[in-house]
Amino acid sequence: MPHRQLKRSEKLQLLLDEEELTAIDDWRFEHRFPSRAAALRELLRRGLLASPDHGEPETQNVTTGEFRVVDDDAKEILESENNRPKGTSS
Repeated sequence: MPHRQLKRSEKLQLLLDEEELTAIDDWRFEHRFPSRAAALRELLRRGLLASPDHGEPETQNVTTGEFRVVDDDAKEILESENNRPKGTSS
């Protein structure tokens, strides 16, 4: 990635449970990101660029606590990636 000086002036706070944080940290270390913040930025970038194959989540009458980083679909993907030999991709 090209190096450019960014002025980040906005702070985003996010509360995660232990399982969610572990999933993010595991992904960060596997992909060798220098910080948790850098890994989260990359995950957000990928999410924004992702195709809508998984459909839109239900957002009407749903509380913020019901949105999870590690849901059943994510667990299945993470488990399959963790069981894949190193150096291979999906």
